[in-house]
Amino acid sequence: MNIFTISSKNLVRNKLTTILNIILVAFGVGILSILFLASNQIGNKLEKNAKDIDLVVGAKGSPLQLILSSIYHIDYPTGNIPAKDAYQLAHNPMVKRAVPLALGDNYNGYRIVGTDTTFSHLYGLSIQRGGFWQKDLEVTIGSTVASESKLKIGDSFFGAHGLTGNGDIHKQHAYLVKGILKPQGNITDNLILTNIGSVYKMHEEKHEESHHSPAAEAKEINDKQITALLIQYKSPMSVILFPRMVNQSTNMQAASPAMESARLFSLIGVGIDTLQWFAVFIMAIAALSIFISLYNAMKERKYDLAVMRCLGASKSKLFFLVMFEGILVTLIGACLGLLIGHIALEVIGAYQESSQAKLTGLTAVPQEVYLIWIGLFIGAVASLIPAMQIYKVDIAATLTKDR
Repeated sequence: MNIFTISSKNLVRNKLTTILNIILVAFGVGILSILFLASNQIGNKLEKNAKDIDLVVGAKGSPLQLILSSIYHIDYPTGNIPAKDAYQLAHNPMVKRAVPLALGDNYNGYRIVGTDTTFSHLYGLSIQRGGFWQKDLEVTIGSTVASESKLKIGDSFFGAHGLTGNGDIHKQHAYLVKGILKPQGNITDNLILTNIGSVYKMHEEKHEESHHSPAAEAKEINDKQITALLIQYKSPMSVILFPRMVNQSTNMQAASPAMESARLFSLIGVGIDTLQWFAVFIMAIAALSIFISLYNAMKERKYDLAVMRCLGASKSKLFFLVMFEGILVTLIGACLGLLIGHIALEVIGAYQESSQAKLTGLTAVPQEVYLIWIGLFIGAVASLIPAMQIYKVDIAATLTKDR
């Protein structure tokens, strides 16, 4: 006796109920799969992009907005700060490294970031082709920018005012691509890097060309305004003293990436927890539906089961037959749910406006294995009571009863 064949035929015979149960399980597993994938990717992006950055100094406003705009590049800056004041902070004894950022323009949604050589040291950037920018209007682009925008070494392009959109294009100056970065697996893959003088030049008619040297960069940062400073501390004691000094003694604000990232994840977590409970509720309904369908099926199949007993099938084998039907339904539903979850997240990622925080379904996380086991457990629990009815079947009474 082939239990798998018999179970399959029983499920096909009640195909509408079977399809409904599979859909319910798949829907619940699919939602949980999307949540696991999305939260895992968001967590990894937050960790990778904020790595080695202890503090961000910028204009007063929302600390979270400052972090999002300066590290993750997915929000608008809180404003600009005097470059002279920022330069003084950069030379504070408690600061190991200070990386200036000047934001304001984009190219096809990719942000053009004015900075200096310390940026490449902070993120450990390396060149795939070409080299780093050397003077005004030269850029080094991330790997994703190069692949999606089809930009090559020697190509030129015009930046647009603002951090999104191409409405106000700076046609008076063109950027020249001097280098392409190796894939870094962080936000730098989606950035266009240049010197701060290029950002100034875009908004002025005349600006003296500045070369890629420490003296020239010091002159740039000491003039006009910048958007933010990315700070690395020199000692653990700076964690306590430096932010307080910035917030109390200057017109700037200091925001901790670790604290704000945790706050951001807690805000996201509220929605994730709600959806998780919704998915659990859907799977509970699926378990109830499987239980009812199998329990009702047992009443209709008593005669068939009695005949099978007469043909030599043991009670334990028939018990396993009923259990296997429930487990098979949830196994199919769980596998289908995982497939739906990955496809859905890939579609969501394809329609995301922000390229800096794109999600993808072309990956997997260890937690998804548990979803398979949860599906099997639900199937087993839902099938347990109907399967136990096997032991209550009176063979003689069932076979002699008028069908």
